[in-house]
Amino acid sequence: MAAAAGRRASGGGDRRQQILGCAAQLFATRGFHGVSVDDLGGAAGVTGPALYRHFRAKEDILAELLVGVSQRLLDGGRGRAQGAEDAAQALAALIEFHVEFALDEPDVITVQERDLASLPQGAKQAVRALQHEYVSVWADVVERVCGCNRERAVAAAHAAFGLMNSTPHSARLPRAQMAALLRDMADAALRAVAGASSKDPVREAGRDGVDPR
Repeated sequence: MAAAAGRRASGGGDRRQQILGCAAQLFATRGFHGVSVDDLGGAAGVTGPALYRHFRAKEDILAELLVGVSQRLLDGGRGRAQGAEDAAQALAALIEFHVEFALDEPDVITVQERDLASLPQGAKQAVRALQHEYVSVWADVVERVCGCNRERAVAAAHAAFGLMNSTPHSARLPRAQMAALLRDMADAALRAVAGASSKDPVREAGRDGVDPR
């Protein structure tokens, strides 16, 4: 009996993940408001009302999708950074981790960009808080590698995310080639911060005899 209960629990978890995967595809294609409960049920192979055994409402599916991916990114990013021997290895590990995510889950990236505003307020705040922590993991490493200040490190991390999260539109090469391209571009962009941060435009203008005002 216990084994049967365990199989039922496992099956329920599998079905829940299946629904989330179908939801990501449909939301990315049609937008959150363009997808009905019946659409989700049909894609997942269950009746629409049967979805309510797993989620109370369509908004809960969106919330679990986006809060869940934000938590996975934070946990994975922390693990990669903490497991590295030095800052350079940590940066390489973070880039590789995020590139793999971006190639694996372009639909989630699209949903995140377009439908975040459709989340209930509490879920939206949770996503923002998790994202803030994830950016902090990256900024800590970028500061150490590039010797820049915190503000520049945070801006650089966001810029790198924009590049890597372009996969819904840019992933036109075989996976291995696309992964290598994104890794190289993200690494070059982040390391360029070191050179940029060493230059003060006002000071440079003054050295050239130009009134910086």
